[in-house]
Amino acid sequence: MPRFRLLIAYDGTDFHGWQRQEPPGLEPLRTAQGVLTTAVSDLMSHRVVVHGASRTDAGVHARGQVAAFSIEATRVPIERLAMAINSRLPRDIEVRDAQVVAEGFDPVRDCFSKNYSYRLRHGSAGRPLQVNGRPDPFDRCMTAHCRQELDLARMRLAASAMTGTRDYKSFAHCPEQRETTIRTVHTCTVVEIGAGLLRFEVSGSGFLYHMVRIMVGTLVDVGRDKLDPQSIPEIIASCDREQAGQTMPPEGLCLEWIHYGQRGRA
Repeated sequence: MPRFRLLIAYDGTDFHGWQRQEPPGLEPLRTAQGVLTTAVSDLMSHRVVVHGASRTDAGVHARGQVAAFSIEATRVPIERLAMAINSRLPRDIEVRDAQVVAEGFDPVRDCFSKNYSYRLRHGSAGRPLQVNGRPDPFDRCMTAHCRQELDLARMRLAASAMTGTRDYKSFAHCPEQRETTIRTVHTCTVVEIGAGLLRFEVSGSGFLYHMVRIMVGTLVDVGRDKLDPQSIPEIIASCDREQAGQTMPPEGLCLEWIHYGQRGRA
C-alpha cells in the first residue's frame, strides 16, 4: 500500500495542539491533525488517518512537522499532492512537501532527531513591536516576553550543561505518562538575534511533555539570577520538577525540523 510523507508548517495560535481531540459529548477541538485529516480525507473521498511525528501543545508553532498516511490508491500525482491538500486547508496550516516513502515508515519511531526554537524578547530593548501604538499581533503570537533584562553569559553557561544522555525528569510535566524519562539532548544554545531578542535552540532524540519550555524557563531563571548556572547538573540529577525553572508560555516555541534515516525516504 503506498505511503506518503508530508512536511507541514502551521501557526499554532488557533490550534489546540497537533493531536486530534474529541471530548465525549462535545464537538472535536480544532487541532492541526484534525484539520489535516479532514483535508486529506476529502481529497481521497474516504477516511484517511494522518499520523504526526510530534505532539505540539496548544499555541505551539511548526515549520517542520512531519506526518504520514497510507492509502490503497490515488489519482493525484505526487508532484501535485501538496498543492491539492493545501487547496482544502485553512490559511494557518500548509503542506510544504509531499513524498512517497517506504511502506513501513513511522514518523515517530523512525525519527533520529528533532529541533525546537524559542523566541523571547527581554528587557527594555526587547519591548514588543508596536503597530499604530498597539502590540504587533504577529510578534505577540510568535514571541514570548520577559520584562526583566536577562544575563546572556549566565544563560549560555547553563545551556552548555543541559546536553547529554540523561534522565530529564526534572524538565518534564507528567513524567509518569512515559515509559522512560531518559533522553539525549544534542545541542542547547542561546543566541541574541536582535536588540533584546533571544533565540533558544534545542535539538535531541526526543522530548518529554513541556520539556523544551521548562528548559528555556530554567535558563530564563538563570538569566534573572534566580538560579545559579552551576546548579544545572544538580537540578538534572535531582529528577525533581520543583528544582527546575518555570514553564515558558507556548507562543515562543516552534518545531523547526525532524530528521530521519533511510526509512524516511522513497
